[in-house]
Amino acid sequence: MEEIKDKTASTKARKTPTKIKNSATKCFLGSNNGTFLARLVLGLLLIFLVLTLTGFEFRWEKSFPFWSFQRKNISTEKSNQNSSLPKDLLNSAPLSTNLQEEEDLTVSVVEKYSPAVVSIIISKDMPKFEQYSFNPFGFDPFFDGGSGFFDDFFGQEMPNPNGRGNNNGGTEKVEIGGGTGFIVSKDGMIVTNKHVVSDDKAEYTVILSDGKKYSAKVLGRARNTDVAVIKIDPQNPQEGEGAKELETVALGDSSKVKIGQTAIAIGNALGEFRNTVSKGIVSGLSRNITAGGNGGAEELDQLIQTDAAINQGNSGGPLINLKGEVIGINVAIAAGAQNIGFAIPINSVKNIIQSVTEKGKISQPYIGVRYAIINKEIKERNNLPFDYGALVVRGEQLTDLAVIPGSPADKAGLAENDIILEVDGKKIDEKNSLVKIISELEVGQEIELKVWRKGEIKSFKLKIEEAPQSE
Repeated sequence: MEEIKDKTASTKARKTPTKIKNSATKCFLGSNNGTFLARLVLGLLLIFLVLTLTGFEFRWEKSFPFWSFQRKNISTEKSNQNSSLPKDLLNSAPLSTNLQEEEDLTVSVVEKYSPAVVSIIISKDMPKFEQYSFNPFGFDPFFDGGSGFFDDFFGQEMPNPNGRGNNNGGTEKVEIGGGTGFIVSKDGMIVTNKHVVSDDKAEYTVILSDGKKYSAKVLGRARNTDVAVIKIDPQNPQEGEGAKELETVALGDSSKVKIGQTAIAIGNALGEFRNTVSKGIVSGLSRNITAGGNGGAEELDQLIQTDAAINQGNSGGPLINLKGEVIGINVAIAAGAQNIGFAIPINSVKNIIQSVTEKGKISQPYIGVRYAIINKEIKERNNLPFDYGALVVRGEQLTDLAVIPGSPADKAGLAENDIILEVDGKKIDEKNSLVKIISELEVGQEIELKVWRKGEIKSFKLKIEEAPQSE
């Protein structure tokens, strides 16, 4: 029995270290296992570092209790980090996800309405002169040197633009200018600028987008704005077969135009590049300018300003929104500036189109005064009692009387230096000019004017008449 007890004891003695060893394994790393786990952890850290450097983002998913990773947009993040904008603003800023949609709309509008945009060529009988050839670079040996290069390039019979020869008698048809217009009716009615078709002695040729040419007749020129209406016979081109059906534009509502919205201009740029398209935005509203051209000047107000490129030759062309609606007629550019063009709001043209459609001529309401809109600057400079209203004044020429003799204003008793404050209760100011208010009235309508004269407020009643046809 003692021997058995001894074995038992020795067995326990041998097992005890085993238990200690096993329990120690749970608390400490042994030499072999510790090396394996260390390598595992280091490997995981290395993988984590590599994934981070290559643009992966680690995040904790609440819906599933494990770490997950996804690829980051490195370029976007870097641009955001370099930006000085607040982080919240960057995160909420709209992305350019609609650029393709806007491009598609632009292409669609241009394809649909370009056929309704026409080029207008101005021709006139001019005295016929003999032509002399010349070297455009004079006698500079660098450009000539006896090589005959410019003779080959320009031809032997190049006309001299600086000095014509002797008049050999007779006349010849010469293109003297060009502009743009757009078709508003299937029977050939076209809207353009008045200054494009201002010469009664000139001939006007309309060229469609397909190259067909038509002789055009001027139906009317507006008196108080730079708008004219001409007409072609679709069935009677100068050459070839007539058009089966003319494409027309859709007219929009210029009162709904907003600054910043897209604007597309189509026109006969420089009188040479037909159906040229440019795109920009509406950069201003209610602009008042003095536009000069053809030896004269004209006051234009309530214009739409755009940075869409408008060049010489674009006059009379449409300014179109992304819905494919005409919102204005391109009319002028700012001299000495870049990308500042102006268009007449289409709403002020709709009554002209309607008048020509119904009466065959432009019938416009008219009271017969020349005026200047008063603002704060004009009030202070001239010590006037109001910073709004229309000051009745003479024009630049001695014959430009303030009140037109025999006009409704003359019959009612208005005089130079009167200030017209209101028309039927509507206040006159820079955003609501006298021309704009009168243009919305009907011929034959009776109105009441609130007028300041020499320190007194007076009322004048008059009857709207039809404006004389513009010369």
